[in-house]
Amino acid sequence: MTLDKVKMLEQCNAFSKNTLMETLNIEYIDAGADFLVARMPVNAAVHQPMGLLHGGASVALAESVGSTASHFFINSKEQEVRGIEISANHLKSIREGFVYGTAKLIHKGRTIHLWEIKITNEQGELISLCKLSNIVLDKKPQTKKL
Repeated sequence: MTLDKVKMLEQCNAFSKNTLMETLNIEYIDAGADFLVARMPVNAAVHQPMGLLHGGASVALAESVGSTASHFFINSKEQEVRGIEISANHLKSIREGFVYGTAKLIHKGRTIHLWEIKITNEQGELISLCKLSNIVLDKKPQTKKL
């Protein structure tokens, strides 16, 4: 993979338009040959009733950054990525600020990608630790619906 970080981040952020990532204000901010970083603001929009970051919002950040990262290892004209399993351990709570999801590649096979996603706060403290498995599928030809 040839790395053009600026172009990668532009593509990731453009890819998020009109999606859950845009709704949650997830922004891709750093990339490398085997990692991708996104941040998400922690505010009332992603709180659970006790005023803390909702675990589901953390998982949405983790799956978003891990699945997006897999796109850089496929031929997007012929293949697509689907998350098939995600697990999360929530270790620390947060009420406000930003959380950062860093997806690091553990395994890149022809059909399965495995990612570790660490979600940290602005001080670098671990909030959640996630593991995501993605499957790489061949795109099916589009058929017109009548």
